[in-house]
Amino acid sequence: MFDLIIRRARLSDEQVVDIALQDGKIAAIGEVKGQAHSERDLAGRCYLSAGWIDSHVHCYPKSPIYHDEADAIGVSHGVTSVVDAGSTGAQHIDDFYQLTRTAQTQVYALINIARTGIVTQNELADMTQIDEQAVAEAVARLPDFIVGLKARISSSVVGKNGVQPLVKAKAIQQAAGGLPLMVHIGNNPPDLAQIADLLTSGDIITHCFNGKPNRILTPQGELKAAVKQAIARGVRLDVGHGSASFSFEVARVAIAQGILPDTISSDIYCRNRLAGPVHNLAHVMSKFFSVGMTLPQVINCVTAHAADALRLTRKGRLEVGYDADLTIFTVKQQTRPFIDSEGEQVAGEQHLVPLAAVVAGQWIATEEGAANELGI
Repeated sequence: MFDLIIRRARLSDEQVVDIALQDGKIAAIGEVKGQAHSERDLAGRCYLSAGWIDSHVHCYPKSPIYHDEADAIGVSHGVTSVVDAGSTGAQHIDDFYQLTRTAQTQVYALINIARTGIVTQNELADMTQIDEQAVAEAVARLPDFIVGLKARISSSVVGKNGVQPLVKAKAIQQAAGGLPLMVHIGNNPPDLAQIADLLTSGDIITHCFNGKPNRILTPQGELKAAVKQAIARGVRLDVGHGSASFSFEVARVAIAQGILPDTISSDIYCRNRLAGPVHNLAHVMSKFFSVGMTLPQVINCVTAHAADALRLTRKGRLEVGYDADLTIFTVKQQTRPFIDSEGEQVAGEQHLVPLAAVVAGQWIATEEGAANELGI
């Protein structure tokens, strides 16, 4: 007897399958025989994927700048796991961990290399903020919560320090066992080439499609050589949309050349959730239909690719034995405006509507799903 069977679920490749869940894990996929304590029939009308992972959010409620509640950006909109990208450093990471234990959304963290995290906009302008031992101790205390490191390397954050905080971040990374390092890029100095040259396999460039002068593309629209070389070394590209870090034009030109993001993330917090241009992860994902990506490509960016990037080893795939984290959604064909961080407006013709999140086998209706008429 299974805990839950979801019947006739439509996958992003248009297959229709049953999925059985037991003890918080995926127990069977395909044409599932047998019974369950509960069944849901999607009748082939709703899509199902592995649970969406938003690999760049800000949800430490006590942050004075970028704060939100995990469930408001997570399960309320179909996201089963969120990864906070550096809101907290060693000084507040334990408090952040405790505050998120009651959330339905699964919360992980990239620890900021600055001990205070983001309590000001220039946390790396003072090199004494970087405490390698404090980071190492935090990682040792919270190995299942801290999944990587975060360093914001742009002019407003590092001040006159250039790439020196990044050099320190790489040393901390090595001491912490090679955890993934996410690097925020923005205005220079330092120049993007200086940053990219220091990155190694598994590192993540976030805000990869920002429209600032220090972007990944040359003025001629070609991928900068240093970024091309970094990608060849195994450096990943993350969207990190946010309030100021996504350009339709940059994304359009890059994707047309085959430069796709490895992960699509929101960089969401309360202000850009409520006022836009982010709103939620589904809204950000939907924008990528307008710049040349397909449904399977978009879904991979928030499932398998996100799990691989942050080493969430039992998430991101619909396979027996993996965590029973799922997202149920539809694709609505309707013209609506999408706005990027530069103010460009695009008429999007299709958008994702998350109806439910399943976390460790527990079904949770989203804000959109609670009002839907599909009877799931």
